[in-house]
Amino acid sequence: MTDSSPAHTAPHRPEDTDRCPCGSGEQFGRCCGPRLDGTSPAPTAEALMRSRYTAFAVGDSGYLLRSWHPRTRPSTLEPDPRQHWISLQIFGTEAGGLFDQSGVVEFRATYRFEGRRGVLAECSRFARVNGDWFYVDGDIET
Repeated sequence: MTDSSPAHTAPHRPEDTDRCPCGSGEQFGRCCGPRLDGTSPAPTAEALMRSRYTAFAVGDSGYLLRSWHPRTRPSTLEPDPRQHWISLQIFGTEAGGLFDQSGVVEFRATYRFEGRRGVLAECSRFARVNGDWFYVDGDIET
C-alpha cells in the first residue's frame, strides 16, 4: 500500500534581502536573521517574540530552544512542518524594554494547518538573564 498524501517539507530560511516573516517590514538580514544566527541578541522582549515567531515560521527548533528560559525549556521541540505560519500581530507590551528585567508581549499569530486557518493568541512572559532575553511561558487566550 502506498501513501498518496502530499509530501510535507519544512519552510525554507529567507534570504537576507527577503522581508522578515515577523511582519516588521524590515529585511530578514537586518531583523530576525542575526538573532537566529546568534550574532545579535534581541534588545527587547518584543524583538525576542518576533524572532521566535520567525523561528517557528522557518522551522528553527534550535533557536527556539536556545531562546527558551532554562527553567521552563522543554528537552526537545519539533515544529510540525505541516503548520505554516502566515502572520504575526503584536497587540501590546508591558515592560520588556532596554532597561527592564522582565516583560510581557501580547500577540496573535495566524497559521494554516492541513488547509485550515487557525490563530494562536497568547500573552507571553519574558525574562532577561545576564543581559539576554528568554521566553519563560505564556497564557493562551481562547
